[in-house]
Amino acid sequence: MFDTIVRGGMIVDGTGNSAYSGDVAIKAGKIVAVGKDLGAARDEVDAGGRIVTPGWVDIHSHYDGQATWDPLLSPSGQHGVTTTVMGNCGVGFAPARPSDRDALITLMEGVEDIPGSALSEGLPWTWQSFPEYLDRLDEMPRVMDVAALMPHSAVRAFVMGPEESIRGVATPAETAEMSRIVREGIKAGAIGFSTSRTKLHLSADGKPVPGSFVEMEELLTLGRAVGEGGGGMLQLVCDWSRDDPAREFAWIRRLSEETGQPLSFTLVQFDETPEHPRRLLSLLAEARAEGLPIHAGVGSRPVGMLINLESKIHPFSDYPSYAEIAGLPLAGKLARMRDPAFRARMLAEESTSQNRYWRPKMQAWSNMFPLGNPPQYEPGPERSMAAASARTGRTPQEMVYDLMTAGEGAEWLYFPMINYSEGSLEPQLEMMRDPGGVLSLADGGAHCGLICDASAPTFQITHWVQSRERGPRLGLEEAVHFQTGRTAAMWGFNDRGVIAPGKRADLNIIDLDRLKLLPPRWAADLPAGGRRLLQDAEGYDATFVAGRMTWRHGEPTGERPGRLVRKIEPLGV
Repeated sequence: MFDTIVRGGMIVDGTGNSAYSGDVAIKAGKIVAVGKDLGAARDEVDAGGRIVTPGWVDIHSHYDGQATWDPLLSPSGQHGVTTTVMGNCGVGFAPARPSDRDALITLMEGVEDIPGSALSEGLPWTWQSFPEYLDRLDEMPRVMDVAALMPHSAVRAFVMGPEESIRGVATPAETAEMSRIVREGIKAGAIGFSTSRTKLHLSADGKPVPGSFVEMEELLTLGRAVGEGGGGMLQLVCDWSRDDPAREFAWIRRLSEETGQPLSFTLVQFDETPEHPRRLLSLLAEARAEGLPIHAGVGSRPVGMLINLESKIHPFSDYPSYAEIAGLPLAGKLARMRDPAFRARMLAEESTSQNRYWRPKMQAWSNMFPLGNPPQYEPGPERSMAAASARTGRTPQEMVYDLMTAGEGAEWLYFPMINYSEGSLEPQLEMMRDPGGVLSLADGGAHCGLICDASAPTFQITHWVQSRERGPRLGLEEAVHFQTGRTAAMWGFNDRGVIAPGKRADLNIIDLDRLKLLPPRWAADLPAGGRRLLQDAEGYDATFVAGRMTWRHGEPTGERPGRLVRKIEPLGV
């Protein structure tokens, strides 16, 4: 007798092959049979009229801190994620001496926009070494599996000290000690090593990420240490030369080639260099054709800011009149801003901001859109506030002001910052469909105050399969494959990602007719009352991890079968 049978669903098995109707039988946490009329089970789940997919495999989450205190790993769990990777981009919390803790928190707060107060209160700091951190993760039952990369910044700070680690050149003895720590971490169960080499990543006090300026020899030495420890993924983010990214790609190739390790680099489209992704995909294809196990981590939608009246920064946050009401609760702000005299006074003013980044962003009316409900992440130019102004003869400031003060003050403005240089998601589609592209960048545990992409796995279905109007859609089987079988294989989670006998019983049961994303919302659910953006979904009937139902209709069931994954075997090419 089976433990559970998921009966009568449309199985989208994660391979990219055509969906088919059938049952999935589970025993001892694994799928043991797939087909029809499979027999009896202690528990049966009716999946009639639903699709049954593998659980989503999320390879970029930044839950390094939250995983030590939150067994639900919200919000990714509500969006069908059953396996998640953290330690990305070279930042994390182990290894760490007591004297390093504040610096690591300040770094994570700046790079990933996670409230420092929440990290300070939430992190238990029951470890110093990376193996001890892994043991802490292993102790907590949770709703999904987790896996951890070793972050370069923490390793460097541990050996050199937080200040010296930023720009200092490691001595041979320090490099040897970093290598020993990396070998030790990989042997203990780290699935790889990550680093950051981008000027976009700064700590909350404006300092670069340790590792940003290191010599190539240090990266090669630490990459070799990963191999000596048993092997794992090298994950990185970097800046690219404006004229041609081939220079940076050359050292990425060298890093994988000389260390013998698979490598994942982040690939996004910036407005300053919109052709770079296509050039990099061409270079990537050449490397992969030569047998190098390199791939690009790509997103499924723009990296965009979400802003409303409760945001710290918005188009009127630096107006003199707004300063008078900035400390009021939302209802108080709305009451004042709806007063005709106050409205006229504020609209006659200009921003006093001297910030060279934020001031132009908050006045970029052609790149400012109402998010809407349902949320629209691929808006055409006609939806911009500049276009609305031209249609109505009203100023963009008036249009934005009235949108932000409408209803209950919860209307959202959307500012696509990255991956939207061409005003559509066609380049994103190219990146997702490229053989060297792997779906990534959901950042479920990060970017709490401006970005909310933890819902990206759901968006993968609601937008790319069901509702896209400005270009071709993905097939359901293709969209599911991109965030299950493909991510699992590329990252070496070979016991999951597809629905087949012998694989882990990580499953989603989804009502496609009801599946939708709701507008973002503010929540103060982090330690110390830390605020963050969340985005809920409807349509997930159930999620299973290792054969146990962890979520039912958007609510946790109390089951917590999730564990720490300590070993991966990445696909070669």
